[in-house]
Amino acid sequence: MVQGTKEERRAKVIEVLNQARGMELQAIHQYMNQHYNLDDRDFGELAAKLKLIAIDEMRHAEMFAERIKELGGEPTVTPAGGVERGQEVEVIFAFDADTEDEALDAYNQFLLVCRENGDAISMKLFETIIEEEQAHFNYFDNVNDHIKRLGAAYLARIAGTPAETGTMSGGFIAAQGGFA
Repeated sequence: MVQGTKEERRAKVIEVLNQARGMELQAIHQYMNQHYNLDDRDFGELAAKLKLIAIDEMRHAEMFAERIKELGGEPTVTPAGGVERGQEVEVIFAFDADTEDEALDAYNQFLLVCRENGDAISMKLFETIIEEEQAHFNYFDNVNDHIKRLGAAYLARIAGTPAETGTMSGGFIAAQGGFA
């Protein structure tokens, strides 16, 4: 049985939606910083994918904001944390896999808060975003694994690749064919 008044339950959902939005805002800043640095270092293919993932995170942040507004709340504009600057390419993808893994854990817990407070729409929103964050985690984890196993040979293959994302501004998920 759902506990509390409708207003109390709604406030709990808005709180987790805002926590998630703050996490997305932090990820946007982190991934764009990494995108710029990888592009400067001539790792264009990796830079382009990070830019697309940042665009996905922008879309997620906006989806959370829209749901918060629907519930009568005010979306946070404060990122959940700072940006780690100047990371080496060998560190970036393990760092980002950890970031996505933390988001997956948090969002699964936030989904439960939505369920416990009777908000099926916010629960479905978290389900959708969890699926996309899993795709980001898989990409970061795979690149990190390639870097660990193949090292300089893998990075040499990518060095000098173009960073241009062209018309692929729909994000990483859209570029991968999206989810049905």
